[in-house]
Amino acid sequence: MSGHIVAVCRAPVKGVQKNDIGEALLVKDKGMEGDAHFGFGHRQVSLLNAEEAAKIKIKVPHLKAGDFAENLLVEGFDLARLVLGDRVRAGSSILEVTQIGKECHSHCAIYEAAGDCIMPRLGVFCRVVRGGTIRNGDAINAIRGKTELESYEQELL
Repeated sequence: MSGHIVAVCRAPVKGVQKNDIGEALLVKDKGMEGDAHFGFGHRQVSLLNAEEAAKIKIKVPHLKAGDFAENLLVEGFDLARLVLGDRVRAGSSILEVTQIGKECHSHCAIYEAAGDCIMPRLGVFCRVVRGGTIRNGDAINAIRGKTELESYEQELL
């Protein structure tokens, strides 16, 4: 299972839409440098499928990457197949899935415009296990099993 990163997004404060910045540094056990969720426990980096975002964009055409408050918008990578504890290689970093979906305390502007927001159901949240720079266009794939993880770790040395 592999795909690529369409957008690398961040925002300096919580509760606002993020902007595609093209590349960012992921810091081990902290998250994305410069993002409001930096150091935020188990939800350091958020991922969302571009294919799912495109379905909402039909109803709200002006949507852009980061409008769902996702850090990484990914394409060709089925996030729905991930389970808690799975590891993902994103660019030169490794992420570990810590939460799938989230509670929505109030309806956001996307929900008001489209009658739906996918982040509470389909957003995947991770902690950074190995830091590194990530960029738009970088590969993203699942790491299956200890052997694959060890092989990737050796590749980086």
